[in-house]
Parts: sequence; structure tokens; C-alpha cells
Amino acid sequence: MTKLRGGLTVGLAVIIAAAVLPAAIYAAPGANAGDWPQFRGANGNGVAEGDGYPVTWGPEENIKWKVDLPHAGAGSPIVSGGRVFLASATEDGRQRSLLCLDRNDGKLLWTRTVEFGEDITHSKNPFGSTTPAADGEHVVVWHGSAGLHGYDFAGKPLWSRDLGEFKHIWGYGSSPIIYKDKVLLQTGPGERVFLTAIDLASGKTLWETDEAYSGDKGPDDVGAWSTPVVAQVDGRPQVICAMSTRVNAYDLDSGELIWWCDGLNGSRYDVVSSSPLIGDGIGFAMADLRGPAMGFKLGGTGNVTASNRLWHVEKRNPSSVGTGVLVDGHIFRPNSGPGTLECLDAETGESVWKSRAKDHWASMVLAGGHLYALSQRGTTIVLKPNPQAYEEVASNDLGGVTNATPAFSEGQIFIRTEEHLYCIGK
Repeated sequence: MTKLRGGLTVGLAVIIAAAVLPAAIYAAPGANAGDWPQFRGANGNGVAEGDGYPVTWGPEENIKWKVDLPHAGAGSPIVSGGRVFLASATEDGRQRSLLCLDRNDGKLLWTRTVEFGEDITHSKNPFGSTTPAADGEHVVVWHGSAGLHGYDFAGKPLWSRDLGEFKHIWGYGSSPIIYKDKVLLQTGPGERVFLTAIDLASGKTLWETDEAYSGDKGPDDVGAWSTPVVAQVDGRPQVICAMSTRVNAYDLDSGELIWWCDGLNGSRYDVVSSSPLIGDGIGFAMADLRGPAMGFKLGGTGNVTASNRLWHVEKRNPSSVGTGVLVDGHIFRPNSGPGTLECLDAETGESVWKSRAKDHWASMVLAGGHLYALSQRGTTIVLKPNPQAYEEVASNDLGGVTNATPAFSEGQIFIRTEEHLYCIGK
């Protein structure tokens, strides 16, 4: 048994099994091509494999199963190897859990919980706010100050890491991703902010790269809740991160900062919630709380702001929590305040069209030729990725409150609200 700072205890004594069956039942079937194994899908771009996804549903239509959840949480579900995983936590954050359910019927297979001491968050961002990541054999979950934890698909604890204290009045929210044999995590907000790569099998740190803040805002007005993306740039994979004032690109093997593009620091806040969008050699990033938005070319070395930044809009931007989707040179994004759905030209930043909607904190998904945008009130707008005009296909209301992004896998959609998890399928 090992005691770590902040009340985190690593050992079987703090692993609470809500449902335990013989390990043989849980032999991991391995990852499937149609899995949704981490935040915003396998490639981190919000694009689902396959087709056959429903465009209409309701309480009595196309609901395969619906299960009660023990606690509210903003973390999104993932699907891997016949399992659905999601993070959960008690209201006070003293117990933070990873839930594993059978994707066929929603049956709870197991729960693993770590205990923690006093912590803070925001009422609109309850504990349990991150999304797990899995590869068909391993699953990892970050519980903020309560650590990063790795399990096998039977729920056996493999390793646990105390990465430090991450306290902020708005809580935590960045999610780990898995790329081959590495877990990549953009930590923060907190006194120390860094990007780290951790060995998936052993939990050992491979590298850490700090992100120093040099702005003029107070600690409550600075933070990044973004999730990193791996992209091929200049012939090699790079880790692209939206930090509180800039977009950074790191070498996947060493953690070296290769290039960066400034422009996300705002007049009142230096905060970023959404993830970067990457495609066709260009990127898009947007600050939250009506901060700046910018487009940029990928690649280079050092500060590429002058050479690579395509456009920069400082004012009159909406707030941005959820991440959009890049389709054929256009950005389709959900805006959280004022609530709108919007289409931008990726190379110029020009707004092509905008439609009034409810507030959207969930990220948008492209699946089967349609865009899906889930509002905080449980309504999913389905629309065509039409850059010429807003073209709504359907509006589907499940009720409830949600900030989580749906998972899409093999013709099924998994939606989390504060009280329920739904599997939607024809």
C-alpha cells in the first residue's frame, strides 16, 4: 500500500468493486475498427466510422437500452471491445470512479473507485468530467488531482499515478488519449501545467514538457481544458495542443516543443476549452469565454505566428466549450453562448452561416454523412454538412441535462445525461 500526496492511496484497498465477476468472463475481445475509444473518436477529429446511424429518436423510438447512472458527470462515454466506459464521481468528489458496461444491454460489469480528499470544482462542471481512453485491452482514466489510473478490461488495476494537484474554480476536464503504446495527457489547470507521455503498459513517465504561463491574468482567469490531438506533420506524428495562450506542437517521442502559434490570449481571460481541429495541413483553435479564434498552417520550427497564422479574430466571438468538425475546408462548430451552430471558411475565418440554437457544450460529431450537435438540454440537432446554408434534418429530444459528447460506434449512438446513459440504434 502506498500513500501519495493529496490523500490518494494506491492499492487494492481503495478499489471498490460495484460488480465483480470471474475474470475469465472479461477476456478482452480486442479493439474493433468501428470503436469510439477516446474523446472525439479514434482519430480525435469527431468523425465516426461506418454508417447506419439513426437520425431520429425519442423516448419511444430507436432506444436500444437506457440505464440509470449513479452520479452526474460531464465526461463522455467511449466504446471499445464490446464495452462502454465512462467516468463518474460523487458530488463532493471524494469517490471518483470508472464504470464499465456491456454495450449490448447496458449491464454494469464493474466499477473501480479511488478515494480522495477535499477538492473544488464548478457547479456546471461536476467531478467525473473527463473521458476515458481504451485500446481493446487497456483503459485509462484521469481523475484530476486524484490521479491517472490504468486498468485491464477485467477491471484489474495495472498502475496508478499521482501527477500533482490540479485545483481551479472551474474544475478539470482534459482527457487522456492513447496513441500506440503511449498515453498522452495535457494536465491542468493548476500551479503546474504540462503535457506528458506515459507508457500504457507500465504507467511509467516517458517524458514531461512544462507550459509556463507568461500572461497578465490572475489564476482564476487562466486555464486550458483542451484534449490533445495527434497529427501527421512534416512527415512525422506530432502532438498538437491548445494551451491557454497558444497552440503548441510536440515531438511524440521526446516531448520537445517543435513549433507554436500565438493568439489565444484574450482581453479578460486566457482560457481554452475546446480541442484543436486539424486537417489538410491547416488547424483551427478557439478560446473560450468570447476569446480569440484563429486558423493556422501546420509545421515549421519555433514561433510560427508570423509565417503560419492564416487569420485571427479577437472580438465578437461566441464562447466555445465543445469542439467542431472540419469538413472539406469548412469548420462546423457548436457555440455555447450565445447558443448557435455555425459554419466558417477554414482558410479565412469568415462566418458563412449561423443558426440560433440552444447552448451546446458537447462536441459535434460527423457520422454517416450527417452532423450531430447535442445541446445542454438533451436535444440533438442532426444537420447536413452543407457549407452553403443551414440544413437541419431532425431534432431529437431526450430531456435531461448533459455536457457530454456522444459516442458513435457501428450504427449506434451512446448519449450520457446527468441521470442516464442511452444506447440509440435502429
